[in-house]
Amino acid sequence: MKKILLLGSGELGKEFTIAAQRLGLHVVACDAYPGAPAMQVADECEVFHMLDGEALEAAVAKHHPDIIVPEIEAIRTEKLYEFEQAGIQVTPSARAVNYTMNRKAIRDLAARELGLKTAKYFYAKTFEELQAAAAEIGFPCVVKPLMSSSGKGQSLVKSAEDLKHAWEYGLSGSRGDIKELIIEEFIRFDSEITLLTVTQKDGPTLFCPPIGHVQKGGDYRESFQPAHIAPEHLAEAQRMAAKVTEALTGAGLWGVEFFLSHENGVYFSELSPRPHDTGMVTLANTQNFNEFELHLRAAIGLPIPCIKQLRIGASAVILSPIASEAAPQYRGLEHTCEEDADVRIFGKPTTRVNRRMGVVVCNGPVDGDLEALREKAKRLASYVEVY
Repeated sequence: MKKILLLGSGELGKEFTIAAQRLGLHVVACDAYPGAPAMQVADECEVFHMLDGEALEAAVAKHHPDIIVPEIEAIRTEKLYEFEQAGIQVTPSARAVNYTMNRKAIRDLAARELGLKTAKYFYAKTFEELQAAAAEIGFPCVVKPLMSSSGKGQSLVKSAEDLKHAWEYGLSGSRGDIKELIIEEFIRFDSEITLLTVTQKDGPTLFCPPIGHVQKGGDYRESFQPAHIAPEHLAEAQRMAAKVTEALTGAGLWGVEFFLSHENGVYFSELSPRPHDTGMVTLANTQNFNEFELHLRAAIGLPIPCIKQLRIGASAVILSPIASEAAPQYRGLEHTCEEDADVRIFGKPTTRVNRRMGVVVCNGPVDGDLEALREKAKRLASYVEVY
């Protein structure tokens, strides 16, 4: 039985662990706090900070995993190269995780080395550098930490007067020990998509039907599949996704994000070397394999002959309105029990305001009304109260 060391044990890790156990694998779930969602379904668990290189080494020495699967950004990524050189598989690869955990590395790879179309950007290690970069790009512009997740630390800056707040907010939302921001041109896009891309050890690169999503403050609120996209734009997004994932190497599922503009085409935005939060819509049985099953199968080398769209789908998140260290309670679940709908409570042990605590997923026939399905998912999610 192969053993997987899962680094990060949130809701995405929980669904990955369930997929792994269905194929008979042993999972050790790791996170910085006890009782994390994936720990509740894993075989074993460890509590330590992923940026603690010695603690990470100790966990590897204790459990002797065959595969290491990162689920979060804040990891002492240079250690992954050492583990890989020692014969432990890192999914998708140590190079992929190291590059994509840092917006600077992945943006430079995409724009400068691979020539993909991206927003104009600069970096800033000081407030003065931020001011100079904003003056060069113009307003509005977007300011983000180099390492963060779920939109933390991200600001839309509309004028020079907003820069001080963006600087402080960006640093406060930065994960790990990297204190540097990226300043981007604001792309006036018509929509944005996630293109889930699967690279295989001995097979072709595959693409899931594109996923549209809505974000608030840089954080996912709803997603839907398939997103409407012009065929030529989809082909361009697939070309870009294949190019960047090939450069990063390895087998696994990647969440590749793009901006779409009717006037200017497709812009590469970001990339995650693991299941993507917007991809939770695949839990609605929209495909023959959901994103977690695809990531697992690619990691362990099971051939994936094709990805088929079976249904249309929509997801909407359940947010906490409160902050509490007490175990959260839920009411209203019975109101989500409509046809072709399901609800997933993540099992997070504590709450904070606007923390994602669950998701409602809905599906419908391939020729169904996607907009109506989106409204249904949001309506059902609104019935669930966290207290």
